[in-house]
Amino acid sequence: MLGNIGHGAAAPGGLAPASPQAGAGPRPGGFPVRSGAVPPLADCFSARPETGPGTARSVLGPGQAMALTGPGSPPGQRHDWPGGTGKTQLAAFLAESLWRSRELDLLVWATASRRASVQLSFARALGELTGSEPGGDAGEAADRFVTWLAQADRPWLVVLDDLADPADLTGLWPTGPAGRVIVTAQEPALLPERAGSTVCPVGTFSSREALTYLMGRLSADPDQRIGAVDLVDDLAGEPLALAQASATIMNSELTCRDYRILFARRWEQLAETTGAEPSAKAVTWTLSVEHSDRLTPGGRAQPCLALAGLLDSHGIPGAVFTTQAACEYIAADRPAAPVDPSRVRAALVSLERTGLLTIDAASAARSVRVHQAVQAAVRWATPDAMREQAARAAAKALVEAWPADGAEPGLSEALRSCADSLAGEAGDSLWSSGAHALLFQLGRSLDSARLTGPAIAHWRELAEVSERVLGPDHPDSVLAADRLASASLTGGLGPEAVSLYQRTLQSRADTLGSDHPSTIAVRADLGSALLAAGRIAEAIPVLEEVLNIRSRIQGPADPATLAVQDDLTAAYHEGGRYPEAIRMGRRTLLDREREQGPDHPDTIAARERLAS
Repeated sequence: MLGNIGHGAAAPGGLAPASPQAGAGPRPGGFPVRSGAVPPLADCFSARPETGPGTARSVLGPGQAMALTGPGSPPGQRHDWPGGTGKTQLAAFLAESLWRSRELDLLVWATASRRASVQLSFARALGELTGSEPGGDAGEAADRFVTWLAQADRPWLVVLDDLADPADLTGLWPTGPAGRVIVTAQEPALLPERAGSTVCPVGTFSSREALTYLMGRLSADPDQRIGAVDLVDDLAGEPLALAQASATIMNSELTCRDYRILFARRWEQLAETTGAEPSAKAVTWTLSVEHSDRLTPGGRAQPCLALAGLLDSHGIPGAVFTTQAACEYIAADRPAAPVDPSRVRAALVSLERTGLLTIDAASAARSVRVHQAVQAAVRWATPDAMREQAARAAAKALVEAWPADGAEPGLSEALRSCADSLAGEAGDSLWSSGAHALLFQLGRSLDSARLTGPAIAHWRELAEVSERVLGPDHPDSVLAADRLASASLTGGLGPEAVSLYQRTLQSRADTLGSDHPSTIAVRADLGSALLAAGRIAEAIPVLEEVLNIRSRIQGPADPATLAVQDDLTAAYHEGGRYPEAIRMGRRTLLDREREQGPDHPDTIAARERLAS
């Protein structure tokens, strides 16, 4: 299946305030507080005594920041993919060192590959500090958390792992005299100017570190160490290559000397195919794929890896691989065979045993992790037609695995990251027959998570692409524009929401008729947007028209009718038409008391609105 070659793993990584918001103190359990999942250290983790940054205490004091970056591109023509040097593992080691030495009252680990991930991590940390769910928009909660960090006198550490775009940290960079910050990024140029006083490029192991690591990994069978010194030289100390090679040797009858022979042959094949000298990890992953197939009869390892190569490297829910969509794709070349999730799980285990991925059985949301360098290699080696097939299967699997909006927030967060990664890699595969349902599910989940800024950005991009690819009158284009308008209204972008609702209203009226429920709903949204934009004189007649239609068609006690009455009461009030506001407010209060009871939250809100 991985057709560009004849025929990833975690890099070796063991270690055995002031109030966040006014009036709120620390959570009931008090300090210390730990927020976010720190990745576990890999088997035979090396603290890099010769090539690492040193101990946390020696290189990272209070008020300081440190950036762990890639070593930069090697000179000359080289077939390679960035990463795989162990930056995240070192960040985890430093964080755990400070935590276990009791030097921190707060530890926050945040994936920084997307702004939404940082906002959600910071909002979650705020909730864990206060012992209550932060209300309102997640972005606003993240801002409050950053403010707390700047003022805190308790020692804290924030780790921002895998920064991809410095713009994602605009307004979110953690600072404060009591705090420390660790950032990991592939390129130093990705770091904000204030990123810290220490920049530590993380490259290959020294010869001594590499040999110590390899000997430790092969301790179960000392005979397999034959040729270890020469293999270390062949692999040039690349941590990811060493992890994959040692994993394959451990789970076979090979010695290091045997592996060197296979490595040399494959290196020559790749050099001839690509016209460039391949890096060690560009070779070792191909040998790991072949051995995975031998460990899993039936050839299911490669399609599993093809799916994983398109999703979030920071963690894929295990449930995605056992959905019906994923199982059918993985068994596509054997349509008569029953779909068996247990065989898929066996294939994932074989990929873990050969160093191509890691499985965290303790995490349902981030069960499967594949290194970005392995993902890039898999995508390179998979022919276009097969990659498109894998992308469509992955999209169906994500939709199938998605919980109801608002349920299982950790799982939803991981699925959003996977969907975002897939959308960036799938290209036209998600547009073969209109916009794929996954694209709308992703937007709805951002809305549900109160990630208003990322939601607006997503709906705007979806609306623009849909209009360009499908045309402005296609149902998907109309729906995307409607969702963008709703998100813009939520985000306080009243004028933009008004313009969008006006366009959507005209389209719905032309295609469905003025009395269609969908058209009426958009007209009500337009009235709300006009009200939010301060265009009261225009909002009142729109809302009055909607109220008359809904009262006639849906009835005066329908929740949608009552919602329009609430908006109309507010519009009369804002417009200085107080007698009408009072009359409408009384009518709404009586209707809600009759239909919902005096203690319902909507009834209480109506009572407060009338009192005002």
